[in-house]
Order: sequence, then structure tokens, then C-alpha cells
Amino acid sequence: MAVTIKDVAKLANVAPSTVSRVVANNPRISEETKRKVREAMDYLGYHPNFTARSLANRSSRAIGLVMPSSAEKAFQNPFFPEVLRGISTKAHEKEYTLLMSTGTTEEEIYRAVVGMVQGRRVDGIVLLYSRVDDRIMNYLYEQEFPFTVIGKPYKNDNLINHVDNDNYRAAKELTEHHIEKGHERIGFVGGSLNLVVTTDRLLGYEKALQNAKIPYREDYVINADFAVEDGQKAVSELMSLKEPPTALVVTDDLMALGVLRMLDDMGMTVPEDVSVSSFNNAMIAELSTPALTSVDINIYELGYQAVDALLQSLVKPDAPAKKVKIKHEIIIRQSSCGVRNK
Repeated sequence: MAVTIKDVAKLANVAPSTVSRVVANNPRISEETKRKVREAMDYLGYHPNFTARSLANRSSRAIGLVMPSSAEKAFQNPFFPEVLRGISTKAHEKEYTLLMSTGTTEEEIYRAVVGMVQGRRVDGIVLLYSRVDDRIMNYLYEQEFPFTVIGKPYKNDNLINHVDNDNYRAAKELTEHHIEKGHERIGFVGGSLNLVVTTDRLLGYEKALQNAKIPYREDYVINADFAVEDGQKAVSELMSLKEPPTALVVTDDLMALGVLRMLDDMGMTVPEDVSVSSFNNAMIAELSTPALTSVDINIYELGYQAVDALLQSLVKPDAPAKKVKIKHEIIIRQSSCGVRNK
């Protein structure tokens, strides 16, 4: 026979309504009472019926997650498992489940999001990216549906919850790291210009060059996808120039891994021939050969704070949009050093 809320109340010597408030984590219930009720729940093996509670509260107790592309492709990049670790930790703390968008094309993902919203399958949505004029972000904003963006929105950033790093400053500081080492021919390997994070980092790179009175060269800038093969293609193109760069700012560790592989295939040594730096400070940055100088953007914290901002907006829907800046730190490793041949 199933254990009921009355059974828990009887064992804990409290009213059934008190058990309900403990399940809902009501702040008015003392920690001692919460402990007593939870011990009774554990002893009896009682599990709250969150589906029934959600129906009564008109809440799904679920958060929708929207990837920038198909999950299969996105999970090739170590950024996403780590940001999802932060997301799931906060969701678990608040007893929310996660529902990930499915689809292999942008149209399929858009339809999945519309289904989440119209079917009220989720209480809010976290976008794990920020694109220029993104159809999904525009839809959520027009529908006034609760959502938070990991990244800086292309527009209406004062009206949209978002959690981001100061990517402009981080890229500027990373470029300055190479300049301080004596490099003047510094290349930039970025992601798609359709992503706001790419444009911010490119602007930071340009500003560092400008401050150092180093001319900006269009042939030193290549933008592609955050993938190993795109890093390989980019460095092959850059190293074929008459005056190839002596240092590279790469905006993603996975892409930087492709850069290192291609340089090795070309018989070039890092950092003696070319200094390389990157972003994200994923585990592959430390394990690569040589270990990558990389900007630690606190990926876990980006995910954790994104859910926190979303849940706060569910409690106070009329509150101003939250704009959370996550600190970054440049981790200097063996892939960057002073210039050898100018």
C-alpha cells in the first residue's frame, strides 16, 4: 500500500499541511521541523507526487534547455557538458527537471521550443547561446515567456535575463598577453560571426592591437565553427601567408586543439614557432600537448547562475531583468611564449 502524506505527518507528529509545506520548502517552516519531516519521509520511503502538485499550481516544475544546434553536434564541444553540469546542479537543488530541445535543424529546434511554450511543458527556458537576430530568442521575448540567455543578447539586453563573461575584456587581455611577449603578428581564429560572443571577442582583440599601435590585418582574422576541423583549416590558411602570424588567439579550446594538430602536421613547434592561446579552459586545454594557455570562463558557474536567474524571475516576474557577469581568468600554460622570429 502506498505511503501517504498523512502517514508522514503521523510519524513526524505534525499536521499534513506542514508536510506539504516542507515538500514545497516553505521558508516559514523551521529547519528543525523540516529535518524531522524529511527523516520521516526517508524512513517511510515517501516520494512527493510532483506531477499532481504541478497541476494544482499550474506549474510544470521543468526547465527547457535550447542548444545552439543538434545535441549530438553540440556535445562534441566540452563546453556543453560542463555548462549542463552547472544547470542541472541548480535545477536539482530547486527540484526542477530539465527538458532539452530536440531537432537536427534550426527549424526543428524552433518548433520544439514553440511546443514547450504553447504546451506549457516548462516554466521557463535557458538558451545556451546568443545569436544575432535569433528567431527563438525573438519568439520568447515576444511571447513574454520567462527565459535566460547564457551570453549577451544581441538586442534588448537591458530587458532580457542573461549570464555572461566580459568577453570583450577577456579577448583584449589575452591579446595583450601575446603583445607583452613581443608578438606583433597576431592572428585571430573565431567562431561564427552570427554568435555575439565571437563579435565581442573580435572587438577586444582589435582594441588590444589598436592600443599597442599594431595595424589590424584582415588576412589575420578567420571565423568558422567551434570544431577541430575548422581550427585545422584556419591555421593552414594563416600559415600559408607570406608573413604568417607568430601568435594566435583562438576563441575555443576544441578549435585550438585542431590548430595544435595542424601545426604539428606542418612541422611547426608550439610555442617556439607559433604561440597559441584559447578560451574556455576545458579539460582538453590542460591535457593537450603542449598544455594550452586558456581563459577560464567558469563554465559551470555560467550554467548555475543562468538557472538561478531564471527561477528568480519566475518568483518575481515584474522584477528588472538580471544581468550577471561571471569572472574570467587567464591560465598561462606552455603554449604561449615570447616571439622567436619576427
